[in-house]
Amino acid sequence: QVQLVESGGGLVQPGGSRRLTCVGFGSISSIWTMGWYRQAPGKQRELVARITRDYITHYEDSVKDRFTISRNNAKNTVYLEMTNLKPEDTAVYSCMAVAFGSSEPDYWGQGTQVTVSS
Repeated sequence: QVQLVESGGGLVQPGGSRRLTCVGFGSISSIWTMGWYRQAPGKQRELVARITRDYITHYEDSVKDRFTISRNNAKNTVYLEMTNLKPEDTAVYSCMAVAFGSSEPDYWGQGTQVTVSS
């Protein structure tokens, strides 16, 4: 089993920056990919960014050039650095982890709210 604990959400002004952190506990050696999804009110959950254990990244088009995902395997931690935040980035951001051999998220964090507003 794997537990994911997120932190870093909050209220940010448009154009501001925020860093989300997700720490994994438990059987982390079984995890290949970690990443972030988000869900805004009335919208479907969408993948924001993901990163493999060997640091291959993928971003959703609307966050490319603004968000950066990184990972510290020694600390079982994944980060999402968000810059130039826009009101449409407002959502609950959830950390996820995909086990070796799996194609969909196997584990989820509890979610952290990011609100972009003046």
